[in-house]
Amino acid sequence: MFIVNLIRETRSVPWKAVQTWQLIVSSLGFAAVIYFLRTAEDGWIFIDNANLVFHEAGHPIFGLFGSTLGLYGGTLGQLVFPVVALGTFWASREPVGFAVAGIWLGENFLNIARYMADARAQVLPLVGRGEHDWTNIFSRWGVLSSDTLIAHWVAVAGWLGILAMWAWLAWRWRNPTREQ
Repeated sequence: MFIVNLIRETRSVPWKAVQTWQLIVSSLGFAAVIYFLRTAEDGWIFIDNANLVFHEAGHPIFGLFGSTLGLYGGTLGQLVFPVVALGTFWASREPVGFAVAGIWLGENFLNIARYMADARAQVLPLVGRGEHDWTNIFSRWGVLSSDTLIAHWVAVAGWLGILAMWAWLAWRWRNPTREQ
């Protein structure tokens, strides 16, 4: 009940206004991320170094709850950190931080999709023992032969999330007093 009340309280607080300069700087940053994502030959951009740290940290952290969660922990670690940032900015009603965290989450989906698509080919360089998380996961699920198809839809979700966050921020700038 505490969480429900906290969410209700937070929803009653208006979002902070998005200043024009914030929208411009954020838009330039979003455009740069999209440019780097579209032009990186190997699909790896600067933020992926941090994402890799969160991925690798997720294995032992979630591994405390069993080997299955340890296997999923890399991907979960990649997602938990941006989701925590998203929640923090949502709670403080900071629209720019919220949008940036949402972009980070969407970019992680693109990174995860690249890893998923490699499940059969296994050409990506791996950290640690060299076991491929998504080969193991997809094999357990019986969908290894669909690795690239699943990866495609995860990437689509990532791109839609990135674009939706920018559109939401622009909407917040255009409608500063309107709540959703």
